[in-house]
Amino acid sequence: MLKKAVTLAASLLVSAQMMAAPTVYPTGVTIYDPQKAWNQYTVFSGSDQKSYLIDMNGQVVQSWPYRGFPTEVIDPTLNKGQKGHVFVQLEERKDKDKRAFGNGANNHSVAELDWNGKIIWQWAGEKDTGHAHQHHEISRLSNGNTLILANKIHAIPGFKLQELIDDAIYEVDAKGKVVWRWVASEHLNEFGFTPEQLELVRNTKHVDYLHLNNARTLGANKWFDAGDARFHPDNIIIDSRQANFIAIIEKKTGKVVWNLGPNYASAEKANPFIQEEQKNKPVDQLSGLHDAKIIAKGLPGAGNILVFDNQGGSGYPAVSFEISTGSSRVVEIDPIKKEIVWEYRPGSSFFSAFTSLARRLPNGNTQITEGQSGRVFQITPKGEIVWEYISPYFSQATNERPANNNLYRATPLPYDWVPQGTPRSEVAVVPPKLTEFKIPAVQ
Repeated sequence: MLKKAVTLAASLLVSAQMMAAPTVYPTGVTIYDPQKAWNQYTVFSGSDQKSYLIDMNGQVVQSWPYRGFPTEVIDPTLNKGQKGHVFVQLEERKDKDKRAFGNGANNHSVAELDWNGKIIWQWAGEKDTGHAHQHHEISRLSNGNTLILANKIHAIPGFKLQELIDDAIYEVDAKGKVVWRWVASEHLNEFGFTPEQLELVRNTKHVDYLHLNNARTLGANKWFDAGDARFHPDNIIIDSRQANFIAIIEKKTGKVVWNLGPNYASAEKANPFIQEEQKNKPVDQLSGLHDAKIIAKGLPGAGNILVFDNQGGSGYPAVSFEISTGSSRVVEIDPIKKEIVWEYRPGSSFFSAFTSLARRLPNGNTQITEGQSGRVFQITPKGEIVWEYISPYFSQATNERPANNNLYRATPLPYDWVPQGTPRSEVAVVPPKLTEFKIPAVQ
């Protein structure tokens, strides 16, 4: 977890270079093969602080005047059959916390909206905090309650910093009462740290010291069906961007019953530019990862874990690993053998130091959000890009950050998620050759 200063400096240089973008480039759908793609809708929160539902041609079929972290869809089968409902962030704190970068410190309240934007339910945290502090994850459970990943800002005994941004998971009922809770700092000895590593964690200068970015129930899966109680459908999978681990929490006890990381085989021992398919190998260094999820029953790869491995800055102190791997990647992991069974690491540019997502689709394709560049694309199992979309929704430039079209998650969802009669388009988009793509001069 410790790297030489020269490695850190070089890594930061690579990160800075990869964040650059041309002054002019196309937005919207740039590639679309209707025969090879899985046809669907996609929902996301744009950098313009609004949420959008688009079809395969990038046409907006619905929008909501709120951002989400993320804008998360609600399964109609868990919501009394109501279609087109989403979770969003409703309000931010008026007393802004300067430490709130990439976390939920400034999130005051979250809400469920119906298709037309009507507020159906909202939550602004417990009385002692007065804020939801939700970030990265929110989902409706089969019992009608809502599972929320949130921040808990407090002092943690044994840490060098006097106050930290901790992570908590709440199960909240329809009346806003917290009926189950879990706090990360109460389980530090269960995440796989050595005593020496745990000392580094406790002495960190990072106030958002773990930065969990995922908390979702496992759902029905073959491992539990075969008798492995660690994979109970109600158990919760989490991952840490800062500490580079994936873990499963037993819902009944709150204990970690399965984990991967933070210690891995070194990625530097492998050739990062090898093009041949790599599979059935021990999981090597994950860094700054996002969105570890069990692939749902009925989908190709069901029961495996799919994760976007950013290869971004992480650890204590933070180091970026992409200098050794060449790019971000998506990996599919057998959770029993803890082996990589499928990996997407293309020869073309592919990198997002933060955010991002990967989701398996019914035909075996995978939809990927390369969040840093506002890019969403769908690939076949062999890595062919059959759909690509570049977000046209940009933030305003500030003194702290340039204008950008970053996306956290762009979530795929089936056509029957929306109310009947919702329009959609499926017209092929064939991109020009890059060497022939020119902007004509004004005559």
